[in-house]
Amino acid sequence: MFERFTAAARESVTGAQAQARELHHAYIGTEHLLLSLLAARDRPPARVLNELGLDHAGAVAAVRRLAGSDDLDAAALGTIGIDLAAVREKVEATFGPGALDRPGGRRKGFARHIPFTPAAKKALELSLREAIRLKHNHIADGHIMLGLIREDDGMAMRIITEAGISGETLRDRMTPLLM
Repeated sequence: MFERFTAAARESVTGAQAQARELHHAYIGTEHLLLSLLAARDRPPARVLNELGLDHAGAVAAVRRLAGSDDLDAAALGTIGIDLAAVREKVEATFGPGALDRPGGRRKGFARHIPFTPAAKKALELSLREAIRLKHNHIADGHIMLGLIREDDGMAMRIITEAGISGETLRDRMTPLLM
């Protein structure tokens, strides 16, 4: 399937991994795919979502609220007098940069694989179905966006809906840009 992905679609998938790492999540979910699409501001999915009222910063805030992040952990630990930043700094000084980012510590030369959630896998499969539905022989980042809105169990659709955007509206705005 990935051989059909355009360069922008591949960047969206690899960008999702970067978004997950930035939030210190050990998985790639639909929310990370959404964040990656929004991070590519010059691409159609980000432009459409921005026009409809959802930007990258707003989506990051929603992900942090819904899924958690180190920021929330730091705030909770701070209330009992533990400075998470100081703990991280001390651990990294002893065990090396990124020691807390990877299970079992960091091994030089190896990047940790972050698995996709079932919902993210399904959204990517649905992007293929969207491409086939539109009679395209490639999968673009816009198809990934359409796959995300078809995967209604994913967090991405929850974030989109909470932003006041319906899947139908997003589909109506996105589909013509893929033609």
